[in-house]
Amino acid sequence: MRVTSIRDTSIRHSRRGFSLIELLIVIAIIMIIVGIAAPQYNKTMMNARETGAMGAIRTIHQMETQYYSQFGKYAQSLTELGPPASGAAGPAASGLISEDLAEGKKGGYLFTLQAVPLGYTLTAVPEAFGSTGRRSFYSDQTMVVRQSWTQEPATDKSPEVK
Repeated sequence: MRVTSIRDTSIRHSRRGFSLIELLIVIAIIMIIVGIAAPQYNKTMMNARETGAMGAIRTIHQMETQYYSQFGKYAQSLTELGPPASGAAGPAASGLISEDLAEGKKGGYLFTLQAVPLGYTLTAVPEAFGSTGRRSFYSDQTMVVRQSWTQEPATDKSPEVK
């Protein structure tokens, strides 16, 4: 039979869990890591949304070219490029782009397509500047994409995206 001393018993009972200080230190370390990582995550998400917006602009350009070859004119709105509500596709709803893009809202950006005498203009602006995106975009039938890093929307005079 083994005899245990008081010292053996106190050692066994003192290491059953974490102390409050240890838990507070771990929580503080986690909060520091989150504080460092969150801004980088937001920046990465904005870059992804901006890349998505430029991809949507390229898609609209391609579909405008297709629309022009089918109907002999450029679409006057995103609705004309979008899917028909019912029935067959036609000039009023050609089914060339997805429904969300036809509604003018995709990936944190608002898209606007307007007809002009010799073509069309296309703009993409962030829903919440500085949160969903830091840049706005402008393009037209020349397919040159322009950008603005300010809250003012990009125009035909804005610098070209390189």
